[in-house]
Amino acid sequence: MLKKLKSGLKTAFLAVITLQLLMFGSSCCFIQNVIDATRCKDIRPFEGSTYNIVQYGAKGDGLTNDATAIQKAIDTCAAAGGGRVLLPGGKTYYSGSFVLKPNIELYLENGAVLKGSVNIADFRTNEVQEGFGSSCGFISAVNADNIRICGGGVIDGSGFDFMRSETEDIYRPKRDRPYMLYTVGCNHLTIKGVTFQNAPFWTIRLIGSDDVLIDGIRILNSLKVPNCDGIDLDHTRNARIANCHIEAGDDAIVLKNEDSFRKYGPCKNITVTGCTLVSTSSAFKLGTGSFGDFRNIVVNNCVIYGSHRGISIQVRDTGDVENVLFSNIIVETQHFADIWWGRGEPIYITSLRRTAETEAGRVRNIRFENVVCRGENGVLVYGEEDKPIEDIVFDNVRIEIDKWTKWEKAGYDLRPGLIRDIEGQSNAGIYCKYVKNMTLRDTEVVWGENVPEYFGPALEAYNVEGLDFERFKGEAAYPDKGPDKIIEWR
Repeated sequence: MLKKLKSGLKTAFLAVITLQLLMFGSSCCFIQNVIDATRCKDIRPFEGSTYNIVQYGAKGDGLTNDATAIQKAIDTCAAAGGGRVLLPGGKTYYSGSFVLKPNIELYLENGAVLKGSVNIADFRTNEVQEGFGSSCGFISAVNADNIRICGGGVIDGSGFDFMRSETEDIYRPKRDRPYMLYTVGCNHLTIKGVTFQNAPFWTIRLIGSDDVLIDGIRILNSLKVPNCDGIDLDHTRNARIANCHIEAGDDAIVLKNEDSFRKYGPCKNITVTGCTLVSTSSAFKLGTGSFGDFRNIVVNNCVIYGSHRGISIQVRDTGDVENVLFSNIIVETQHFADIWWGRGEPIYITSLRRTAETEAGRVRNIRFENVVCRGENGVLVYGEEDKPIEDIVFDNVRIEIDKWTKWEKAGYDLRPGLIRDIEGQSNAGIYCKYVKNMTLRDTEVVWGENVPEYFGPALEAYNVEGLDFERFKGEAAYPDKGPDKIIEWR
């Protein structure tokens, strides 16, 4: 009897195990099918939700203006509630401006090139005017949520066709130039995978957006084209920029608050991570347009090289900057021609009045951790007597100064503003003026082999209240000519 009971239990146990395995196998097949379907969605869009611009009349011959066909596909897609507007690979779609609508994904397949027209008349005026910069855009959107621009294709701005002449150091632009991407009031916006190149003016300008993801894109602009910023976030919040490579003949990534769009509030809750940046101006910048606050910003795990400035906070208007963290960053900066703002500073923090009639905001709670710098100038921290820069910490920061370009540039560049530069004195490894509560912890200044004679002390501090040293190291560039540190009140 006991033997039969054991045999029955064994049979029942095997049956349960077999049933579970069958169910598990079925679940695995289901999960794999979901994964495969998701991958297919990224590679080959579902039928019924895809609007191929070729089917709406796009030629893709690189000559015909396909803007009308692209807009027709977008409008039809939007009327159906949204979906994917497809630019098939292997073709060049020459186009003037068009407008994206809510719930639209503009998808460029590998090998697809969306090339901007070389005729300014092919670009429409932006629906929202601001009285600043260009008034037209290649791709634009206003109050259109849930927009995506994705794929492995290229968006080319035909930038050189909007230049009128070239000098050794810079192109001279024509009067009118279009933005490449210009959006106002668009939330839940995603840009992923695409390449933007040859911008004639700012590449990506997003104004008044909430919830932005920019991931894995490339921006490849000429370092000689003025104002071809990479990414401009204007009055934008809850934004993530990740895994991007940007080359720009102006600021690579810049957060700003321009006067015309104050109603959208501050720039806040923004992260930048895993990016490589090159700029003839600042690789990463807050300002100079600062008619609103900047709060809660993290920049991490980035490499900056070949840039005029590395990390820049440039307040010239009434907005405050607070709670900003820079960590795990390598910075290499150099001089360029004087027409470009900067003097090769790897870290640059200034808050100064734009005019005699205006005020500048406050800068406070800024942290630099695990940062390695090599540049043709030192660090600058410069406030105003009634509004000093507050609560600055340098923790495990190395600043190496050397010289390798042809431009000899003593002093510091404070453009734009009432004070344009600081000259007539030696440069320092770290120069600070009008600062309150500054900590230099495990921070060092070292000098390279070709340091110009206009460099002096490792640290030069004027009117700095609460200067705290914790294992700071550094001597003068020329110890026989001056002290390692100058700390004075003036």
